[in-house]
Amino acid sequence: MPPPLPVYLDHNATTPLGEAARAAMEPFLRENFGNASSRHEYGRRARAAVDTAREQIAEAVGAKPGEVVLTSSGTESNNTFIKGAAVLSLRAAVAVGATEHPCVLCAARALARGGIGNIPVAVNENGELDWDDLRQTLAPAKEGAAKGCALVSVMLANNETGVIQDIKKTAEIAHGHGALMHTDAAQAVGKIPVNFAELGADAMTVSAHKAGGPKGAAALIVRAGVEWLPLLDGGGHEGGRRSGTENVPGIVGMGAAFAEAAANVQVRAKAMCELRDAMETELRAAGARIFAAAAPRLPNTSLFGFDGIDGETLVVMLDQSGFAAASGAACSSMKDEPSHVLLAMGVPPEKAQTAVRASLSPQTTKSETTAFTAATAQITQNIRRLSAVL
Repeated sequence: MPPPLPVYLDHNATTPLGEAARAAMEPFLRENFGNASSRHEYGRRARAAVDTAREQIAEAVGAKPGEVVLTSSGTESNNTFIKGAAVLSLRAAVAVGATEHPCVLCAARALARGGIGNIPVAVNENGELDWDDLRQTLAPAKEGAAKGCALVSVMLANNETGVIQDIKKTAEIAHGHGALMHTDAAQAVGKIPVNFAELGADAMTVSAHKAGGPKGAAALIVRAGVEWLPLLDGGGHEGGRRSGTENVPGIVGMGAAFAEAAANVQVRAKAMCELRDAMETELRAAGARIFAAAAPRLPNTSLFGFDGIDGETLVVMLDQSGFAAASGAACSSMKDEPSHVLLAMGVPPEKAQTAVRASLSPQTTKSETTAFTAATAQITQNIRRLSAVL
């Protein structure tokens, strides 16, 4: 018999497949296996399912079905728009928040190799965007269309700290300087209400597996009339905007998951926030520092640290004690470096190195978080006791 699985407190890395998504996907993993581009009955059933899912996704995030471009991942969606819009614009640079997900930061750096500048936009000590720095970054755009920034990319909710950015204000500033506005909302869907039309962005990234859907399905939401060069060319799928055979089961699962998440988001957010706050009270009592506590945050996310306790060491020992947490973004967890998010906030490297993230779900219970904080407190005491002896 394999050992029992630990209590899962890493929902910002990925979420378990929800029952609604699983049930919706199953027929398309078995009898309804057709290619959505085929003209026979198998293809027609697949196409109808994709169309329904597109409508569900659009309704869940306040968009129109025609604005939904289906992709394979949040990384693909981010790369598609950042690179495609920048190259088409003929402008000199892109501006990205200093605390963005690595797939945004790396996409911007890749553009720099082709001569399109990459300008990071600073954040304050709470992880919120520095408006003065953003305006100064965009100011050169007044000098001519061939200069300045093609676009601004700022995530709606940070995957490590949970900090929620004011995307509406960011979009207004970007548009005032002739730049497009893109936001990575992968972490936000299912945790807080998301409305693409109200945010004012030109493009938005969402991902199924962050909200109870399957891995391998995501979408890029693009406002009608906004143009970019496709990242993938081929058979002309998605109206020529993203070629490649549709992952029908994944798309169907994403639609079902988003519909369920949107219908329950307010109640779930309130419950998670109360549970998160109670957990943080217990962590503070044990001596923890809560990062970005003064900023508006996702209701399920807590990034904390104990002075002198390495975050990666604590995560490993928590896993051994039956709790699955994280020391940063899942895609960066193998790198032995302080969080770039905390460093951008001005946190000293030695304190950034202590960071541990616990991210909850609507199914997380009070008994689980209480056991987690008790185990965390005991482990830190043991580490300090051992360090004193050595």
